[in-house]
Amino acid sequence: MNIKTKKSRSAVTVVVVLTVLALGIGFFIGRSATNNGKPKQIQSAAEETSPTKSKTVWTCSMHPQIRQPKPGKCPICSMTLIPLKQDSSDDSAVGATLKLSPYAIKLAGIETVPVKRALVETEINMVGKVTYNETLLAYITARMPGRIDTLFVNFTGISVRKGDHMAEYYSPELLVAQRELLLAVNNIKNKERAGSSLRNYGMSDESLLQTVKKKLELWNLTKKNISDIIENGKVADHVVLYSPIAGIVIEKKALEGKYFKTGDRLFTVADLSQVWIMLDAYELDLMWLRYGQLVEFSSVAYPGKVFTGRISFIDPVLDSQTRTVKVRVNATNRDGKLKPGMFVNAVVKAKISQAGKVIDTTYAGKWIGPMHPEIVKSKPGKCPICGMKLVKAASLGYSDTKDSVNNLPLVIPATAPLITGKRAIVYIRSSKTSGTFYGKEVILGPRAGNYYIVESGLKEGDLVVISGNFKIDSSLQIQARPSMMSADSTPDSEQPQKTEFKIEAQFKKQLSMIYNSYFALQQALAVDKFKQSVAEMKNLGMMLGHINSDSLNGASLKAWHKIASEIKAIVKQANESKDINKLREDFSNLSAVVYELAATFGADKSITIIKFKCPMAFDNKGAEWLQQNEKIANPYLGKNMPGCGEKEEDVIK
Repeated sequence: MNIKTKKSRSAVTVVVVLTVLALGIGFFIGRSATNNGKPKQIQSAAEETSPTKSKTVWTCSMHPQIRQPKPGKCPICSMTLIPLKQDSSDDSAVGATLKLSPYAIKLAGIETVPVKRALVETEINMVGKVTYNETLLAYITARMPGRIDTLFVNFTGISVRKGDHMAEYYSPELLVAQRELLLAVNNIKNKERAGSSLRNYGMSDESLLQTVKKKLELWNLTKKNISDIIENGKVADHVVLYSPIAGIVIEKKALEGKYFKTGDRLFTVADLSQVWIMLDAYELDLMWLRYGQLVEFSSVAYPGKVFTGRISFIDPVLDSQTRTVKVRVNATNRDGKLKPGMFVNAVVKAKISQAGKVIDTTYAGKWIGPMHPEIVKSKPGKCPICGMKLVKAASLGYSDTKDSVNNLPLVIPATAPLITGKRAIVYIRSSKTSGTFYGKEVILGPRAGNYYIVESGLKEGDLVVISGNFKIDSSLQIQARPSMMSADSTPDSEQPQKTEFKIEAQFKKQLSMIYNSYFALQQALAVDKFKQSVAEMKNLGMMLGHINSDSLNGASLKAWHKIASEIKAIVKQANESKDINKLREDFSNLSAVVYELAATFGADKSITIIKFKCPMAFDNKGAEWLQQNEKIANPYLGKNMPGCGEKEEDVIK
């Protein structure tokens, strides 16, 4: 028993020693996992089988930029420095390359997906209101002078059918015309001439009769009115005015006993079986909107009810005050639920090709009415409503059948790129079985929902990191190697060309609205005011719509649209935040984009922008933010640690 006990104790001792060694190696390879199994920091050492000469450097776990050749205290926070094992061979690596063991990949929660071509959908939200369809308005005007003696339609809002009586009026000129009508009829019956004056013109009784009838019809008398006069054989003192269409009387200027002149408007009748929805679209969203697109909208009057219509007109002129463009939607309203003046919330779901054309199967290879978007035909012809020639859908910005197949955009998930300054970095895995990751700079197009459209820098099939990319980048920063924060993330041969923009002072002055809104949001988060922070985030989105980009063109305009669309997406996502922690995550993403805005377009002379970093934010992952002064107000830790952080850069001073 003693021998067995000794052997057991020896085995236990061996196990303990091996365990300690494993933990020690794991410490040098990367930080250990948290209690719930999630990593606090990525395991950053390579899985090497051959021995290599290495040097030990000492760094701070909270300030990875601190690197010392021997142990000691951090000069910033006085924490004890920890050893970092760094292979000398890594110093010669070109670009941001990191090799990880399978265990390190699993521990860091790194996930990759292949870059693919796919239809991605984005939603464009707009607000507006219901109004009358101007093409279905009937203006009833006086064709001759007279007096209203009886008013049947005596208030606005009344519903009338086509042919309903509206008023009875007296007109001396109409009496004369009726006598001429009866005279012509009697002359025809008696086969006599109308008189010397008419004989001089050579006008026959039949010609006179047709002329008088035509005049009476132009004076709004119906054929029934004229036939009644002829049948009765006497002049009517009063004539009834009838409604020319069915609809709602929306304007009434006729009053009993009131005299009117030729051309005076008496009534306006609106046919509400079809209405217009007038929407406001920000200029950032115009690239997604096309004539004939399907629009879904709702009103608070009918919760859960979704109405549909199609875009029938996009205003060619931008409103300089609101920075919006009017978009008109035609919608049917046979049940009369949509009342003019109602406010509506509308959404357009758009899919776009690599060439920037909207992909809609409804219009693939089809022909559309140039004035009536509801007219869609499979072959050329004429519009049955207005008679105009139909036009190709492709001419209105839609992809044809071939485009839909061959020009699908190259897309990556929105979580893949790390965006800072003027650059967007993605991390790529060499292959599914390889543990090597490297960073690459890409040029992104607009954001479409949960995806970014890639303009250049990636190819189909590349394995991009969508989870754990920030940990890879942090590990590279700790090793003082190229990362998203440096300009050497890709080899020189692959570095995209930077374009310096000449920005007018007036545009920079406008950007002050964005910066000041951002600073107000940062200050609200620093004192843990959730409701105020939500309000400031919404205000920032509103300020975005007031920026006039007319002075930009070409590359600068494209860069502005990219940044503005990213800010808009973040604001939209932040509006759904239920607590301040989620809002702080959105603020972190916003900070990166605002930094890019400042680095790209600068700011007015009155604006100062300083970048700070909090290494303890988000469970020691670290996060950056911008301020307009040097007194630290940490938006991530709030009142708990308002002064935590350090200045990194004077962005604009």
